Amino acid sequence: MAHAAKKYRAAAEKVDRVKRYKVDEAMSLVKQTATKKFDETVDAAINLGVDPKHADQVVRGAVVLPHGMGKTIRLAVFAKGDKAREAEAAGADIVGAEDLAEKIQGGFMDFDKLIATPDMMGVVGRLGKILGPRGLMPNPKIGTVTMDLSRAIKEQKAGKVEFRVEKAGIVHVPFGKASFGPEKLKANFTAIMEVIFKAKPQTAKGVYVKNVTVSTTMGPGIKLDLADLADHHE
Repeated sequence: MAHAAKKYRAAAEKVDRVKRYKVDEAMSLVKQTATKKFDETVDAAINLGVDPKHADQVVRGAVVLPHGMGKTIRLAVFAKGDKAREAEAAGADIVGAEDLAEKIQGGFMDFDKLIATPDMMGVVGRLGKILGPRGLMPNPKIGTVTMDLSRAIKEQKAGKVEFRVEKAGIVHVPFGKASFGPEKLKANFTAIMEVIFKAKPQTAKGVYVKNVTVSTTMGPGIKLDLADLADHHE
């Protein structure tokens, strides 16, 4: 543990806690703060000027990252008949209906994402207590309840990430791996910020994006220069 703490301190010393970094600087720096042997995920914490207690201020969405998330996504699909065949042809790893629901109720969770056709939501809905807490419940707003399975599967396999503002008004969203080059990280991060800026609720008052911090899974937070961020999205 002492060795780990020493590594963290060395990484933290690279980051000026008072400074707000330009996007390019932050993407280079965040790579340098990765200290673990595994390929750490790079995350953004985006503090928004919204009140999620009001339904019309819940910011949520999904974005296909230009460079993906650097991992293979195992995809399960609830579908029947022609739609089941479409899902298999499009590259779904697991396809089923009531049989898949039974497996999940029995503890089967060997997948990262779940897609369903609308007619299967009666079956999927009964799995809410299992899927909900894991963030796996299909939802039409983020494109995981759809008849266009080929497109949905392609997007998920390409590295589609979903986000939803939490109670404190913060969106946590991963956008790459520490092994990515700064340009890849920047492209993925920029794609997320574009969607978040577009998702600004009409009822939100005052400053919309109040603070943005990027970090690796186990690394120190790097605060971004909001003026520079705005320049990228004008």
